[in-house]
Amino acid sequence: MGNAVKDIFERLRDGETVAPGDPEAYQLRAAAYATKTLLVQMNNSLVPKETLELLSRITGTDIDESVAVFTPLYINYGKNLKIGKNVFINFDCTFLDLGGITIEDNVLIAPKVSLLSEGHPVSPAQRQSLLPGHIHIKKNAWVGAGATILPGVTVGENAIVAAGAVVSKDVPDNTIVGGVPAKIIKSI
Repeated sequence: MGNAVKDIFERLRDGETVAPGDPEAYQLRAAAYATKTLLVQMNNSLVPKETLELLSRITGTDIDESVAVFTPLYINYGKNLKIGKNVFINFDCTFLDLGGITIEDNVLIAPKVSLLSEGHPVSPAQRQSLLPGHIHIKKNAWVGAGATILPGVTVGENAIVAAGAVVSKDVPDNTIVGGVPAKIIKSI
């Protein structure tokens, strides 16, 4: 058996930094525009079932009927986004999922939450590169309004991210974090 060559999307999902001169980099914008076409339809739908059907097409997975999405929702790729059952996503959220985003069952996501699984290196010489990091939101977590979850962060089971928090480090199970940068406020 030969080793299969990974495409740029698999490489990003697997945590590989991708330079702007990568021969497959052009595919990133093409995929984003294809996703945007479906997002326009989804964000203009007035029928919840149609919204979930379009989200299923964007993610390439079956989205359970127990999921509720209040549009608009903004996604740059979609195929690296996994959503569990009984998830609630409120208005005006942004999910950049090239690094992968997993949202487990019973998660609440408030308005204007940003889940950003990709960023850029600090060095000006490499800043145009994409630096991915998988985001994992575990069961029963609640992400408050306007919170930002940065690449590579896991939000633990039953955890709460306070409104407006910027989360750059993992959040332990059963804790509340808040602030910029987010720090543990208390245990639940």
